[in-house]
Order: sequence, then C-alpha cells, then structure tokens
Amino acid sequence: MQKNAVHRLLRPLLVWRARHVNERMYMLVLSILVGGFAGLAAVLLKTCIRWQADLLQAGVAEQYRVFALSLYPIVGITLTVLVTKYLLGGNLGRGVGPIIYNTAREGSIVPRSKLYSQMITAFLTVSFGGSAGTEAPITVTGAALGSNLGRVLHVDRRRRRLLTGCGAAAGMAAIFNSPIAGVLFAVEAILLELPAQYFIPLLISSATATVVSKALYAGQPFVLITNSWPVDAVPFYLLMGLFTAFFSVYMIRVYHWAEKFFERWPGLDWRKVVVGGLMLGGLIFLFPTLYGEGYTTVELLLKGKAERLTDGSIFSVYQDDNPLLLLALVVFSMLLKVVATSITVGAGGNGGMFGSSLFSGALAGFFFARLINMSGVMHIQEVHFVVLGMAGTLAGVIHAPLTAIFLIAEITGGYALFVPLMVVSSSSYLITKYFEPYSVYTRKLTQKGVDVYANRDKGLLAKLDPRQLLQTDFISVRPNTTLGELVDVFRHASRNLFPVVAAGGRLLGVVSLNQVRDSLFDDANYSTIRVRDLMQPAPAIVGPDDDLEHTLDLLDRHGAWALPVCEEDGRYLGFILKSAILVRYRRQLIMESEA
Repeated sequence: MQKNAVHRLLRPLLVWRARHVNERMYMLVLSILVGGFAGLAAVLLKTCIRWQADLLQAGVAEQYRVFALSLYPIVGITLTVLVTKYLLGGNLGRGVGPIIYNTAREGSIVPRSKLYSQMITAFLTVSFGGSAGTEAPITVTGAALGSNLGRVLHVDRRRRRLLTGCGAAAGMAAIFNSPIAGVLFAVEAILLELPAQYFIPLLISSATATVVSKALYAGQPFVLITNSWPVDAVPFYLLMGLFTAFFSVYMIRVYHWAEKFFERWPGLDWRKVVVGGLMLGGLIFLFPTLYGEGYTTVELLLKGKAERLTDGSIFSVYQDDNPLLLLALVVFSMLLKVVATSITVGAGGNGGMFGSSLFSGALAGFFFARLINMSGVMHIQEVHFVVLGMAGTLAGVIHAPLTAIFLIAEITGGYALFVPLMVVSSSSYLITKYFEPYSVYTRKLTQKGVDVYANRDKGLLAKLDPRQLLQTDFISVRPNTTLGELVDVFRHASRNLFPVVAAGGRLLGVVSLNQVRDSLFDDANYSTIRVRDLMQPAPAIVGPDDDLEHTLDLLDRHGAWALPVCEEDGRYLGFILKSAILVRYRRQLIMESEA
C-alpha cells in the first residue's frame, strides 16, 4: 500500500521529467543527488565516531587507559550483535562482497535495510574501538542510496547499476576527500566493467560527495609534504612491491581463515561474541595500536614520530633500553591487524579491510625502510615508504591498483611520488594476483560458485532463471505402456520426446520418436512390446537450480537439444531446451545493450 502511494505521488513528476528532461541530464541530476546524500552519510558517520571516541577516552585516567581500550571493543561488538539480532532481524550482510554480488547477479537491487544498518552497526563497532575500517560500511550505504533511488524512480537495470556505482564512489570519496579514487574504486571493485560515457555521472557524484564532506568535515586524513623522489631508490621500490605483495597474500588468507573459524558458530551465536571479544581485548591490551581504525598510528609515521607508537603500551618502559623494541611492536601490529579485524567482524561487529590495509601497509613500509636504514646499505626516506606501503598493500588486498595509486596520492598530497606509487602498486597487484586470483572482497563469493569476474556471456546466463525456462508440455508415459498405446500418444503429441515416469513421478528414461520409428511398423508386437523395452536412459539430468552455463555444456557434450529436469529425489519436472536458453539469452542481451 505504501509503495503504491509513493508511486502515485511520483507519477506526475516522472511524466513531466520524461517530457521535458532528456535522459543524459536526468542521470546527471540523479548522480548529484546520490553524491550529496552519500556525502552527508559519510560526514554523519565520521562525526559520530569521532565524538564517541573522544568521549570514551576523555573519561579514563591515563594509567587505566590500556585496560579501558581492551574492554571497549567487547562492548561495541555486543551492542552491534544486539542491534543486528533485534532491530535488523539477524541479517546485516557485512562488507563490500554482498554489494558486488547484488550488482553482478541481482540487477543492482540492494536491500533497503542497508540504507541505515551499515551506518548504525559501523558506528557501534568502530567508535568503541573495533579494529576495522568504516570505508566498507559507508560504501555499502552509498550503493544502497543509489540503488534504492533508482528503484523508487523506476529507472532500468543499466541505469540502476550506474546509480549503485555512483553511491559507492561517493561514499569512498567522502570518507577520504578523494573524488578520483572514489570513481576508480567503484569501477575496479564494484562495477567491474562500465561503458566510458558513464564515467561522467560517477565523477559528478564523487565530486559532489567530496564537496559536502569538505564543507562539513574539513581536513585531510593524512598529510605528507614531499617534492621529489630519488632515482637511485628504484630497486627498493621494486623490493617494496614484492614485500607488500606477499604481505597482501598473507592478509587475504588470514582473513578468510578467520572467517571460516567463526563460521563454526552459525548465525548470531553469543559464543562468538565472548570468544572474539576476549581475543580482541587481549590483542589490544598487548598492542594498543590495534585499537580502532588505527589512523592515528599512520599519522605518527607520516610525521616522523614513529617512536611514539609505544606510548600507552605495556612495553613503553623498555623503550630506552632496547632500540629494537619499536621494530618488534611494528611487526606484531602489522601482522596482527588483519587478525584483529577478522575477530572484530567474525565476532559480530561491522567494518572492513580497506582501512586495515592502509594501517598495515603503513607499518609494512616503515618496517621495510627502517631495516634498510639500519643495515647501512643506503639511506631512504621512511615517510616515502610509509606511503608506498599503504598503496602496495591496498592494491594487493582489494586488487585495485588504480584506486591505491590515486587514493594515496590524494589523501597524502603525495603527487610527487606518483611514479614510485605506480611501480609499487602495479608490481604488488600483479604478484598478489598470481598467488590469489581473487581479492579479499570476492574470494568468498568465488568459493560459493559466484565468479564475479566471469565474462559477459557467463554474467548474462547467470541472470536467467532456469525455472522460467522449464518446458512442461512433454507428454509422459508409463513403463508398462504398450507400443500400440504409444503410437496413439504419438498421433496427438506436438513433441517427439517422451519422458518415462514411474507411478511416484520418478524419471526412469526417455523415449524418442526417432529411436523407435522402425518399431512403429511392427503391428504384430503392438500388444507385446512395452515402453520399458524401448526407453533409453537420459544423456544427462539437470536440477531446477543448476547453472545454465553447466546445462549448455552438457547439451553440447551429449549433442542433445533437450535435457530432463528433476528434483534431487529424481522426481520429473520437465525439460530444458537449448533453443529456449538461447532465445532468452538473446532477449537479455538486447535488454542489457539498450542505453
């Protein structure tokens, strides 16, 4: 009823728009709206998290700070689980992966609940110190804004997909005040393929979100002041790319191993909250740098104040006695950040790997540069490698090298390092992809049989519903039917293929008119020959939900034009025809090509 009321209210506006506003201008206007709303959402989330974090830390004495930081994340995860269970019906859908799936397989239809669910749960998780980033939740929120605006305004599938990408780009741009990186992230990680003309709406949406964010939440996340890079450091840039590549592989594999670990308790199980909360609290107690997003640590590294990383740590009393303590703290924080993020998400919190990749990459770059400088081989700028480590790790973990290059250049102001950024990001991406073909976002989808990088043919086939292609007008016969009765069936049938079905509905075989043509002239055996004597086993049997690409492969392999469709228990449902698949595929191709 409410949906019909909204439709009636919008109908005059939509009619007026169709008459007076051309399609190109209409999409530009919508991209501005999506960018504005996504920018406001990002500002709201960033502001609330900052206020809450300041409030929590202001009320704790310095000597108790490390204990408080260890307990806050448990509270945040518990609150997130309560909200997910009682306000969201237990369905949250964390991370960018579900949005990639919605875009690639479900016509860019993002659930309306993601308009608010990601914001609320990310605020509760991260503001209480959950060791994860807010980039994924705000990207999902932006995508949901674009998708649902498209649904309300009844735009077609292609334009709804574009608006979903506009929202994702705007969310990323607003978080970092980086419009170009926002566009590239949407193209590389969400949309995967896009016509060139649609870059303009993406840019406009991303720029709008950045303007809103800058106006309401001023300041760059990080600052790097540099004018040049030394040519003789190129070999070390290549080594940095190799180092971040293997580190990226480590992060992807650990994240998904931890995800499987928590899947032993399906749903919102309180055992996950207790076990995960205690594990996360213990990690933060030992290494306070793991608290929250960790961007304060990155800022210290960029300012050349790495020695302050031990502040507030239980190891700070040993700082002056052991010069290697800092490196040990950096290594453990670098390696354990992905563990902390995995625990945060696995225990029931909400957040993403984007910010964690930046944090870990910064530490990896600092560790690499400090080792080189301590070795005496050559003196290199440590802050440069902090930036390069961020770019290399991000490019490897999310498989988006262009996003990494432009994001790091934009958020640090390090455009003078553009060539080193290109060297490190591209080499890290290529090496990582060799060992891990799928990113941290798409690896789980692939394990479930959803290949979001499949070619367009596979993508179109995946959008077709096999049940809608089911043909049920084939006349079934019983195994005891005589040849004479079968001849009578042939006279009234429009098909030349007949399923042989038992009394319980189970498929026993098939009878083809072409196969029994010679027997039809044997009148003497009309009463003695039975269908069970004539039937042949089906060349292959497919299920009602089997992938159509697999079905086509079976049809080609057996040289068949039709295959029977049965339930798991063997109950016959109908036939699926190669011609029906190809006709529906052609219609889908025409729909996708209209623009």
